[in-house]
Amino acid sequence: MRAWGLAALLLFSTTIQAQLLNLKSGHLKGQYLLGTYPDDSLIRDFVGTPTHDLNADLRLLIDGRKDNWSWQGDYQMVLRSGDTLELRQALADNILSPAAVQNDDRRLMDLTHVISDNDNRILLYRMDRLHLAYTGDKIVVRAGRQAVSWGNGLIYNPVDFFNPFDPAAVDTEYKAGDDMLYAQYLQDSGNDFQFVSVWRRDDDGHTDHDVNTNALKYHAFIGEREVDVLLAQHYEDDIFTTGGVSSWGGAIVRGDIVVTHTDLDTYLSAVANVSYSWTWGGKNMSGVFEYFHNGLGLEENDYDNLQQETDLVARLTRGELFTVGKNYLAGGVTIEMTPLINISPNAFFNIGDGSGLAQLVGQYNFKQNWLFLMALNVPFGSSGTEFGGLDSGIPDKQLSNGPGVFAQIAFYF
Repeated sequence: MRAWGLAALLLFSTTIQAQLLNLKSGHLKGQYLLGTYPDDSLIRDFVGTPTHDLNADLRLLIDGRKDNWSWQGDYQMVLRSGDTLELRQALADNILSPAAVQNDDRRLMDLTHVISDNDNRILLYRMDRLHLAYTGDKIVVRAGRQAVSWGNGLIYNPVDFFNPFDPAAVDTEYKAGDDMLYAQYLQDSGNDFQFVSVWRRDDDGHTDHDVNTNALKYHAFIGEREVDVLLAQHYEDDIFTTGGVSSWGGAIVRGDIVVTHTDLDTYLSAVANVSYSWTWGGKNMSGVFEYFHNGLGLEENDYDNLQQETDLVARLTRGELFTVGKNYLAGGVTIEMTPLINISPNAFFNIGDGSGLAQLVGQYNFKQNWLFLMALNVPFGSSGTEFGGLDSGIPDKQLSNGPGVFAQIAFYF
């Protein structure tokens, strides 16, 4: 009752006397996932091979505005069904198990309601955005559930610690929202300050500084360059980042340096990338190449001690980090085959253990308001490596995946 009461109060405060209450837009997505697992995979012991999953997602974007005030609410109805949902229980204690369905267990407001849930199907509805906003000449303030993305990483993004996407994610249209206060102050120069305070709940349902985030970022233009400086207290850690964007010979160069101080240690992470667009054979093309150093990561011979690496495990569990190694190279090229068809070959490579992931993504706008996405993912590497399969703790069993297929069709209205 507490969460829905807060949500109702927020919604009421934004709509009362409002002149507009709009169904802005929405989408309906259907998704199919095919997964395969090698003979030594522990996952295969639970669900066999191949696995099949069918998912659906309805999203309605509703908003309203009156003078300088506005509000937004994104309603979702989500269906997840298939073989891999069983792994939520079978591998619940393993930090490398498949991600669970989105929930509000740790968010300030509980805006998720599960309609039905069993071993291989879950149906729920939730509010993924619900916030009130004030926009002035130089000030923007938003309170409620919303999403913020910071950082200059295009594939790996250590500065984006608010529900980042997996580097290999194919559908990155909407990232999950958090309950926060966001404020921005714009200077006459075009530079700006941004402040974020995220409220969460701990295991006992209480919210305090141990699980909350407070961050202040300054974004400045220096000639043709952009510079960012960020200070944050994230959970119990102190974070400092600096980065920027510049042009170089027709290419765009971006990067960030991240210093994270915890109770156990101080870690230095960094990301740098270059992106470039060109025309070849009459086709538009764009590419990106990126290097990522994960200061919290492990050398290959230390993978067996992963469970003891408290700081790394915390970020993997919270979904802030998706890599266990130290150094990575990644890149991809998007080729516009026709104005309606794009093909993107991508690759992710762990320099330390020689494993990686090859990915081929296709996008087809086959009809107005319709979009088809498809991806083939092929991991490679020997046993005991990140993409080849880390040790599960059970003799001769790895947490490994074989080739997989992602297919999604979306209708926008």
